[in-house]
Amino acid sequence: MTHFLTSPRSLVLGFLIVGTVFGMTETTNAADAAQEYLVYVGTYTAGGKSKGIYTLKLNMKTGSLRQIGFTEGVVNPSFVAIHPSNKFLFAVGEISEFDGKKAGGVTAFAINPKDGSLTKLNEKSSGGAGPCHLVVDATGKNVLVANYGGGSVACLPINADGTLEDASSFIQHEGSSVDKQRQQGPHGHSINVSPDNKFAFAADLGLDKVLIYAFDAEKGKLAPNDPAAADVEPGSGPRHFAFHPSGKYAYVINEISLTVTAFEYNAKRGQLKTLQTISTIPDADRDQPGLSTAEIRVHPSGKFLYGSNRGHDTIAAFRINQDTGELTYIENESTQGKTPRNFLVDPTGTYLLAENQSTDSIVVFRINQDTGELEPTGNSIEIPSPVCIRMIPAP
Repeated sequence: MTHFLTSPRSLVLGFLIVGTVFGMTETTNAADAAQEYLVYVGTYTAGGKSKGIYTLKLNMKTGSLRQIGFTEGVVNPSFVAIHPSNKFLFAVGEISEFDGKKAGGVTAFAINPKDGSLTKLNEKSSGGAGPCHLVVDATGKNVLVANYGGGSVACLPINADGTLEDASSFIQHEGSSVDKQRQQGPHGHSINVSPDNKFAFAADLGLDKVLIYAFDAEKGKLAPNDPAAADVEPGSGPRHFAFHPSGKYAYVINEISLTVTAFEYNAKRGQLKTLQTISTIPDADRDQPGLSTAEIRVHPSGKFLYGSNRGHDTIAAFRINQDTGELTYIENESTQGKTPRNFLVDPTGTYLLAENQSTDSIVVFRINQDTGELEPTGNSIEIPSPVCIRMIPAP
């Protein structure tokens, strides 16, 4: 059930979803002209204060956030994705059992074009336990989902009315890596689609691989590519993945080793060639306990890259060499809270919205367009256990 708020004091925020992976949607031209954005925030509901998916508005002139509603009915809708048409939203249900089987759920919602409210359409199994990431392909015909607990990925077809079908493709990952506590088996942590929609890339924390699949959007099928994967350094734990807007480079943030690996991308073969691995925190801070990374984003200009550090509670900023794709460290900026998870750079590249899961806040930073540095705006909003943000132009 969706609830809309009348109090202008309530606040929240969100992120733009992409039919592809590099942070721009098919509605970029319209989005650039928007004065306000609808922001959708996925959260953890189990054992906490969250009611579900929160809907906010972002004022592009001031960078302020305002909560306008929330939608109940899904347990742990931690990660959300928006259809290229902006008519539908999809959310994982990050649970370990669905219809008596070891699996999570994926729920489809219709977006009301007048006010942005959500209406539940249907729900399907993700095929594996603990789904933690999903994306809609550029055609809008499929949802691709990664299952952390199950160590797998799946593709679910989308009907014209936004409802989901049972999975048309499911792939179980196999293997392990060197960290006996974190990498005893596969853990699919994200899945993204190439700019041309022909390949899918699944970062698996447990295998130290970015697995590569040939993707047939018409049939909703995933098949192992040749080459089948790109390896990162043992014990790295690849988590989230992003393309450069040029399509020439790609980046994966490594949760365990607190690093980013840069790749050169061969679009014809779907191949990733390692260019560089760079730390997301200063070397002097590496002895701190309980550190890990979470999200990675490329600025729409292609000039900068950002990654979040949990425990360190910062956003790491890097400059991207446009000729080589390699990264140069700029800074670590405090997120003014604890446990920053997913974050969003708006389509114009003006603001970065950082979510602090443990301290229930979303904080807005202005991006210096010349240096890439993050400048606090003083704007923030309280949202319980925020995990993921997506945004679209407001009606």
